[in-house]
Amino acid sequence: MGLRIFGVILAGGQGRRMGGADKAFLPLAGKPLIRHVLDRLRPQVDSVILSANGDPSRFDGLGCMVVPDEASQGPLSGILAALRQAKALGATHVVSTPVDTPFLPDDLVARLQVAAATAPEGLALARTADGDHPASALWPVSLAPALTVFLAEGGAKVTRFTDAHGAARADFPDADAFLNLNTAEDLAAAKGLLEGKA
Repeated sequence: MGLRIFGVILAGGQGRRMGGADKAFLPLAGKPLIRHVLDRLRPQVDSVILSANGDPSRFDGLGCMVVPDEASQGPLSGILAALRQAKALGATHVVSTPVDTPFLPDDLVARLQVAAATAPEGLALARTADGDHPASALWPVSLAPALTVFLAEGGAKVTRFTDAHGAARADFPDADAFLNLNTAEDLAAAKGLLEGKA
C-alpha cells in the first residue's frame, strides 16, 4: 500500500509575542498567514487538518477539518490529535508545520519522505544550516500510542520525543523556508522577503 499523507497546520499557539493576536489571521502581503501556509502545503498532501483550539468556525471557508488538542502541552498535543484523526481517515503519515511559516518549500514532503526512509520508525524532521525545525516533520500514524504515553508522562519537548524515536533529518538549503513569525519585527521582515522575491 502506498503512503497516504495528510498535512497538519499547527495553529494552536497563543501569539503572546504578537500581543495575543491569532497568528493564523495576521495579514502578510494581503492575505492571512494561514493562507500562505495552506497554499504551499496543500499541493503536497492528500488532505489538510488544522490543529487549533477555540471556536473552529473562524476557519470556515478554508476547506479543512479543525481538530482541537485534548490537553495543551505545546505542538506535540496538536500533532497527536492530528495523528489520531488522520489514522481514522485512512492516512499513513502526517506532515506537521506551524501556522507562522509562510515560506515552506515546495518539496517539503518529498524531502521528508526520502529522509524518513532511512529512519528506524519512519520519522523525519526538517533541518537547515541554522539547526533543526522539529515542528516541520513527517510522522507515521503508528507513533500515536508512543506519543500518547510521552505526553501522559509530562513530556512536551518535540526533540526529546523525536530523538528518542530515531528521527532522521531532511536537509533544506534555504533557512528562510522555515522562518517563524513570532514578533511584529518578524512579520515586517517576512514582508520584505516576499517583496524581494516578487
